[in-house]
Amino acid sequence: MSAGATPAPMKVAASPHIAARENVTHIMLWVVAALAPATLWGVWNMGMVAVVLLASCIGGSVGTEWLWNRLAKRTQTLWDGSALVTGLLLALALPPRTPWWMGLAGGIVAIGLAKMLFGGLGWNLFNPALVGRAFLSVSWMGVLADVRPFPGGWYSAIDVPATGTLDAINGATRLAIAAADRAADGGYGIDLTRYYEPLLLRNLEGSFGEVSGLLLIAGGLLLIAKRIIDWRIPAGYIATVALMSWAFGSDPLFNVLAGGVLLGAFFMATDYVTSPMTRTGRLVFGCGCGLFNVVVRFFGPMPEATTFAILFMNGLVPLIDRGFAPRTFGWVKRRG
Repeated sequence: MSAGATPAPMKVAASPHIAARENVTHIMLWVVAALAPATLWGVWNMGMVAVVLLASCIGGSVGTEWLWNRLAKRTQTLWDGSALVTGLLLALALPPRTPWWMGLAGGIVAIGLAKMLFGGLGWNLFNPALVGRAFLSVSWMGVLADVRPFPGGWYSAIDVPATGTLDAINGATRLAIAAADRAADGGYGIDLTRYYEPLLLRNLEGSFGEVSGLLLIAGGLLLIAKRIIDWRIPAGYIATVALMSWAFGSDPLFNVLAGGVLLGAFFMATDYVTSPMTRTGRLVFGCGCGLFNVVVRFFGPMPEATTFAILFMNGLVPLIDRGFAPRTFGWVKRRG
């Protein structure tokens, strides 16, 4: 340093001192990119009803965060992209013909109740999109159960007697039919393998996000390749669903592809804030989600249980983190 030169100011801050280049906005945009193919394919096949659902859910989420910050005189956090992702995931978790006012209400609850009331991003205990979905399920189950098949959908070709004993068929129509077949000890003789192709490529029944299992898998693998999500959660989730379904005498692949398992495993259970911090804990968390999902699907009143499976495990995350806490640096086990 030359004489008379002013020394550079020294920065004093708490650890960590090495910061990654990725920020919250960067991560959220990658999540949106990973979901874009399935979303656009759904809009292409389902038309304006899907567009309206997307607009209402995203509008409710983004608008609620903006208004909350404005009323609380806090710095706006819309640019981090988390409200956008919440609204998008909520829309994908709902049947495409969900009324716009329900999508709006779900977005308001997801952000207002499950996120901002806890203190904002990073403080919420439960996944906001799933809280919004659970709120709509509990409040207006009859509306969500009114699922009419799209033209060209395969549900219209299913034999009506297979569901004749059911009071209603919810968004996961194929799961309700499979449940009816199990209740009849296979009396309807439904071949679940016939649904592989529509579930993978063009599924026009169930939730908006179930339009293509193949596109969801591709998006999830993209996030794993970019190291945005940890492979242990979706691997544990999907493997447990497949193994438990096989143990209960059902088709493993059908149970993985049907319902919201793929959307939940890759895009909802992997939420940073509401999933465990350690690698072992994430694997346990994923397996727990899969176990809860299958048990409720096979023995509970709801064929589709992804929402409540992940929310239940969200509540156990503090215990999982405590049980699988990493060894403290420099810690030595006491001898004797």
